[in-house]
Amino acid sequence: MKHLKSVGVLAVAAALVLTGCSSAASSAGGTSGATAKGGTLTILTAQTQIDLDPAKSQNLATTSLGLIARRLTTWQISPDAPAKVVPDLATNTGTPSDGGKTWTYTLKSGLKLSDGSPITSADIKYGVERSFAAELSGGLSYHKSLLVGGAAYKGPYTGGDLASIETPDAKTIVFHLTSSYGDWPWIASMPAFAPVPKAKDNPTTYGQNPVASGPYMVKSNQQGTALTLVRNPDWSASNDSVRTAGPNSIVFKMSQDAGTSAQSLIADTGDAKNSFGAQYLGAAQLAQVEKNPTVKARVATSKAGPLGYLAMNTQSGALKDLKVRQAIQYAVDKKAFIIASGGAKTATAATTLITPGIPGRVDYDLYPAGPDGDVAKAKSLLKEAGHSTGLNLTLLTQNDSASLAQAQALQQGIERAGITVTLKPEDANTYDADSTADTANYDLNLSYWQPDFPSANSNIQPLFDSSQIGGGGYNAARYSSPEVDQLIAQATAEVDQKKAQALWAEADKRIMQDSPVVPLTYTKQSFLRGSNVENFFIASFPAYPNYLKVSLGK
Repeated sequence: MKHLKSVGVLAVAAALVLTGCSSAASSAGGTSGATAKGGTLTILTAQTQIDLDPAKSQNLATTSLGLIARRLTTWQISPDAPAKVVPDLATNTGTPSDGGKTWTYTLKSGLKLSDGSPITSADIKYGVERSFAAELSGGLSYHKSLLVGGAAYKGPYTGGDLASIETPDAKTIVFHLTSSYGDWPWIASMPAFAPVPKAKDNPTTYGQNPVASGPYMVKSNQQGTALTLVRNPDWSASNDSVRTAGPNSIVFKMSQDAGTSAQSLIADTGDAKNSFGAQYLGAAQLAQVEKNPTVKARVATSKAGPLGYLAMNTQSGALKDLKVRQAIQYAVDKKAFIIASGGAKTATAATTLITPGIPGRVDYDLYPAGPDGDVAKAKSLLKEAGHSTGLNLTLLTQNDSASLAQAQALQQGIERAGITVTLKPEDANTYDADSTADTANYDLNLSYWQPDFPSANSNIQPLFDSSQIGGGGYNAARYSSPEVDQLIAQATAEVDQKKAQALWAEADKRIMQDSPVVPLTYTKQSFLRGSNVENFFIASFPAYPNYLKVSLGK
């Protein structure tokens, strides 16, 4: 899960997402439908290094690593429909048994690695096992606590094999979980579920040039300068429904200043015509783009993205009182917060916890306060709670200029209701440590959240399950509800996705009835392409371009 920094700090999307709802601009963003073959696509990124080891990656299924490494499952995404989990290396998204505690996969026929060898279930098993090794920490780790024996397993270099992953034959792999988990098909789309042949593994160097299972493989990897991918001759489009493999080669141009990259793409000359930016446009760049219709036509903008929210420490003083927390719902000036975030082009007001584009999301607003709040309602609730005057709250925020501007907008809005708000700005590392510590030193906490996979599970469980309070967990509201915990457990175990989605939607509204957080914004993100880049779009989820579909004009 992504506990994101402020919108200002999010300016380099690649750094957060390569590790990771369509607007009109998305459909105008070079989507042609057909995929031309050929040419060199350049992706401009601020990253100074790109590690392609799937065990260490937090990469979204539709961004950079997905060009090289296939997984058991993957995401089918489009501008006009919620994301869907689909088979990738496997013939289906998984067959559950034992009430969802066991998941079985069969590999497709004809799959090959870039060295010409067949992809086997043993390669998948080994790829998952190595993600447990201390040498390869940092990757997405959902599976580690779900697999039987995973809590104690140390990886294949010192711990042998993990018995809860069985490979009865070369095309079958079986996972045994500690409890029922209906979202396992999404987990199987994560980087660690890419095949890694044991004979080719060196944990210190594998990330420089991994054995490829996708349409591209590494030609050269010059850290800090450029990563160049070329076609993998052993990949076949006949068994890959999500990757179109348009360009002959793809170059990730590293260490690029975001502003300089944007200006290059705006000018649209030379190689820039065949390029796009991996980091999204800032407010100043968006304002510049808006003045030029030709450039504006080359921008793809998400309808929604990461959730910005104000967590209220439900274990702290007056905030233990539901009416006080509800008063803050009405006191917050979301209009001012959006202006501080860069305006309507960068964010839209949020009312729910589940991100738009996530299947099963239900739109609702329990606290209709108008765009700039309802101060009279807030004061009335505070009076009922016995806090008409004298209430002082501390707001934890990051100390970059964008976060401070947002925090000040929240401060000014809340103080209209008669609550004094003191800002507590901290650097990113200290802020993260304090947000997840066992004991909280704040009353309010300005946070952002980006789900790692398109399920409400990834929105709700990490932020509101009582098990995620302290100890490095991201329940910044310190919210504990046995009823909600039970709903989360029930939804997590439900294998029928329609039933699970209904439970997550119920949990969303039930949590908001307790008002532990104020949903502030869904962050909108805009990306710019060169004029010869085609099939460049942002899906309903995630709020980033789908690298697997991008191609070049003839």
